[in-house]
Amino acid sequence: MIEVNNLTTSPINKVFLREVAQKVLKDKKKNIDLSIALVGPKRIKELNRKYKRKNRATDVLSFQYDNSGEIVICPREVKKNAKIFNSNFKIELARVLIHGILHLLGENHEKSRKEAKKMESRQNYYLKMIFNKI
Repeated sequence: MIEVNNLTTSPINKVFLREVAQKVLKDKKKNIDLSIALVGPKRIKELNRKYKRKNRATDVLSFQYDNSGEIVICPREVKKNAKIFNSNFKIELARVLIHGILHLLGENHEKSRKEAKKMESRQNYYLKMIFNKI
């Protein structure tokens, strides 16, 4: 089951988010319940401070439980990323969702440079699968 809760005023295509998550999870042969929450900068900053000890807004956080996970995304931060990376919102939204799912599946770019490159490569693989052009 994949549940999407938009707690912002930003219009978000929930079907697109479910499709992205399903492709990654199906490819990884993982069957987990996933909750995706879209929140504002203030809320994600609070969560980042509480759970990651970083006092700033971020684009995505992921939380793993037994056989489920939660991904929290801040659309405003995703929009900033799209501008910084000269990309578009939909691609960056998919990128952060994929990033969060990979964390739930045990990948961690903060371990080493090698792990970071591996994770980035996997993100790009899924983006290409989804968009067929990146």
